[in-house]
Amino acid sequence: MITLALSKGRIFEETLPLLAAAGITVTEDPEKSRKLILPTNRDDVRVVLVRATDVPTYVQYGGADLGVAGKDILIEHGGEGLYQPLDLNIAKCRLSVAVRADFDYAAAVKQGSRIRVATKYTAMARQHFADKGVHVDLIKLYGSMELAPLTGLADAIVDLVSTGSTLKANHLVEVEHIMDISSRLVVNQAALKLKRETLRPLIDAFASAIPQ
Repeated sequence: MITLALSKGRIFEETLPLLAAAGITVTEDPEKSRKLILPTNRDDVRVVLVRATDVPTYVQYGGADLGVAGKDILIEHGGEGLYQPLDLNIAKCRLSVAVRADFDYAAAVKQGSRIRVATKYTAMARQHFADKGVHVDLIKLYGSMELAPLTGLADAIVDLVSTGSTLKANHLVEVEHIMDISSRLVVNQAALKLKRETLRPLIDAFASAIPQ
């Protein structure tokens, strides 16, 4: 049995064409089913639905043989014990710094002020500001980042941006691009050895179907 860990939403939807290239179809709709383990048209392949942040952990410890996770999640996780053979070029977005439209970020950085930054991505934010020599106090949040500058909790946020419409709706502006993000295929290293004959064709099929 091959177990593939996916998170609901954009990653799940954009992985379906890659599975199709390997001749695999998920036979139940995760939005309509309450099941967390979904069957496929192959008796030897199943999909487990987990939180996006848990995908690397499931794969690392063998709860799944392979999974699809964003670069952001993998960097925060650390990527230990994971083979990352492919950038799948799906679920693309960017990690950016954003502030209230009336906050002079450039001046604050130039003056060496200590900036309060709210983010879910503390490891990447810490590295980014350390590289720039900017002093920051990081505040860990798990959602609704846009609220932090609006309520005075933080001066800035570090968050994923896709179209920028959520920032705009909340009168925030992007002031710095940290990195481009896309989702990657991750494979359990032990599974790659033990189930090589089944996993290798799957990885190759994914590779042939990556959107350009």
